[in-house]
Amino acid sequence: MTRRTVLAGAAGTVAGLAAAGVTEGEAQRALPEPSAARLPRWRGFNLLEKFMVHSNKPFVEEDFVWIREWGMNFARLPMDYRCWIDGGDWRRFHEPTLKEIDAAVALGEKHGVHLCLNFHRAPGYTVASPPEPKSVWTDPEALEVCCLHWATFARRYKGIPNRRLSFNLFNEPAVLAPEVHRRVVERVAGAIREQDPNRLIICDGLNWARTPIEELVGLKVAGATRGYDPFVISHYRASWVQGSDKWPEPTHPWREGNTVWDKQTIWERIYKPWKELEKKGVGVMVGEFGAHNQTPHKVVIAWMRDLLSLWKEAGWGWALWNFYGSFGPVDSGRADVRYEDWRGHKLDREMLELLQSM
Repeated sequence: MTRRTVLAGAAGTVAGLAAAGVTEGEAQRALPEPSAARLPRWRGFNLLEKFMVHSNKPFVEEDFVWIREWGMNFARLPMDYRCWIDGGDWRRFHEPTLKEIDAAVALGEKHGVHLCLNFHRAPGYTVASPPEPKSVWTDPEALEVCCLHWATFARRYKGIPNRRLSFNLFNEPAVLAPEVHRRVVERVAGAIREQDPNRLIICDGLNWARTPIEELVGLKVAGATRGYDPFVISHYRASWVQGSDKWPEPTHPWREGNTVWDKQTIWERIYKPWKELEKKGVGVMVGEFGAHNQTPHKVVIAWMRDLLSLWKEAGWGWALWNFYGSFGPVDSGRADVRYEDWRGHKLDREMLELLQSM
């Protein structure tokens, strides 16, 4: 296989499924039924073709084939809304780009992969740089336009079952008053539900998805957290994190002052509060996790094994950031891995087998 098979519509082959012994019908029957109160234990990856406007590409069928072949069933698509606006006008939509997202939705159906659409950069909010000119949290026009975009997707995909498709509204809201978060989510969710009353909506926690969404209880939305703690392990020498090149080389467990960040501490400090939220009728998953390729591989594997075992015990699904690239099992560019040559790529077999085992 060659990876960059550009998708034209929903056409393609089912060779990967056949090789894995899975028919299209079996793949669809295998997808679990989610609800806002209880998310399945999805397992998969973030796919980045529309992560930033300057890298706006169609999604790739082989990615879906390989996800399924590896025994997984989930893909989160973190997207930049600027990819599908026309001529820089955030109220006008570029239909050819929307059709590329339609094609990804069709690939999810074809290959038995649940698709979670996320606005990594939404009209009025991003965790990335540069910031949005207007804030969805405070500016009426930004909120109106954000509602317009999500309503457009809701109308476009109305009736597609939740076992196939979910919406993840905002990526990692940062420091924000809970009442402001609730007001905006309630408005955006309302715009979606005017078009498609039953669409599954997932909301990241505050504090960059670390803090449980207690303020959203009662809105019939599920929640998503992250697997990036301790941050020194996940983002050691990451070029986009200022000062990370001066951090000491991480270990697992990691000692920070008098705190030892071992498996138990991570559970108590990070994930136990999310388990308590789940008891209030809010489903939980881990929307992103992983470690940049500068962290020693043996540390990454030990740390990931502990995180994955915690989430398995909790019954939570997860999506690795990313599939290809510095966090993933393929073409990650690590200097301390003996890669396997695999279909024209460099495969971190140890990482993949760990993911498959959990």
